Amino acid sequence: MTRTTHFGFKTVSETEKAREVAGVFDSVADRYNLMNDLMSGGMHRLWKRFAVETSGVRTGDRVLDIAGGTADLSSLFLEQVGSRGEVWLTDINNSMLTIGRDRLLDEGTAVPVAQCDAEKLPFPTNYFDCVSVAFGLRNMTHKDVALKEMLRVLRPGGCVIVLEFSRIWKPLQRLYDLYSFKVLPAMGGLVAKDRDSYRYLAESIRVHPGQEELKQLMQKAGFERVEYFNLAANAVALHRGYKF
Repeated sequence: MTRTTHFGFKTVSETEKAREVAGVFDSVADRYNLMNDLMSGGMHRLWKRFAVETSGVRTGDRVLDIAGGTADLSSLFLEQVGSRGEVWLTDINNSMLTIGRDRLLDEGTAVPVAQCDAEKLPFPTNYFDCVSVAFGLRNMTHKDVALKEMLRVLRPGGCVIVLEFSRIWKPLQRLYDLYSFKVLPAMGGLVAKDRDSYRYLAESIRVHPGQEELKQLMQKAGFERVEYFNLAANAVALHRGYKF
């Protein structure tokens, strides 16, 4: 029997979802950073810096940046870990990963890069001090499997940080829906020449677990002391958990 999952509001086979998500990011990669700036008014940069600061990463630490895409977090983590540390930039999508790798090279930094699936990480157990995923968990087919893999590669005492869109403050819901389903796809069509991918973005946020549901999912995967920090009127949440 074919197993199914969500691709936005559609129900598709798991194989089809992987193909569709790859198509989305192949399409928007070149304009990804520009669209992030436009969609969030530049606030995504502050959210990512907050995530890195909240991680508690220190000089010499090892960090795994999952779904690292254009390397926003990797670049910030490199500032924290220094020359004695180690930051791995990873993504399942080659188009996004290439942009992130080239950006870091342009900044004068060469980091280890791996194209890999977060559900099957090619790293040893108990290796990293911190694992991060920013705006990527909702695109994963088996979030529980991916979270267990993140737990596996973390050393005892290490932390995971998950930055993701979440459930906005209820009084703003109608305005947020208008922006998500009318303004955002129109902006995507105008700037990225891809209206459908940004319609998917809005839909994928709605079917992704909310703050409490994701907290419970992380706890079920084995993380302890899980907590979250709401940002941007709860439209974005940063979850943090530890391995003990």
